[in-house]
Amino acid sequence: MRSQTEFLDAYRQDHQHPTNQLIHMICVPVIVFSTLGLLWCLQIGQWLGLPADVAEYVNVATLGGLLAFGFYLKLSVRSALVMTLWFGLSVLGILALGGAGWLLAGVCAGLWIAAWALQFYGHEVEGAKPSFADDLVFLLIGPLFVMEKVYRRLGLRSGYDTAVLKRG
Repeated sequence: MRSQTEFLDAYRQDHQHPTNQLIHMICVPVIVFSTLGLLWCLQIGQWLGLPADVAEYVNVATLGGLLAFGFYLKLSVRSALVMTLWFGLSVLGILALGGAGWLLAGVCAGLWIAAWALQFYGHEVEGAKPSFADDLVFLLIGPLFVMEKVYRRLGLRSGYDTAVLKRG
């Protein structure tokens, strides 16, 4: 498996235009949230015979989150922790939408479609196809790309920044 630095370097090649980068900074978090929200609607806890108070939290989103955690942990502990925090915040948002009586599937479907439409527009501006067109694992790299940009804006160094500096 490629290293986190290799994944991010490859991802950056398809995301150099400032407009595309801005779109990704907004849309990647929306896509992560809305995808988790849609997957949250696919409940499997009851099929497994779990008690009702536990079953509502056992769904395709939580199982997919565990698999994604394993992937991020292979890349770095920091990535796994940051993405776990991101997942947790998304779950809070999902529960808040449900608690407010909103139709979770409808809201998330609308957000998902709009965010992906903007993403594809960003790639049109970029003149490059999305990275996941060649390798679906890049769907998991997009959030790390966003986080690297957040780290830099906050003046924080990441292992990725250090690797870039060493290469010159």
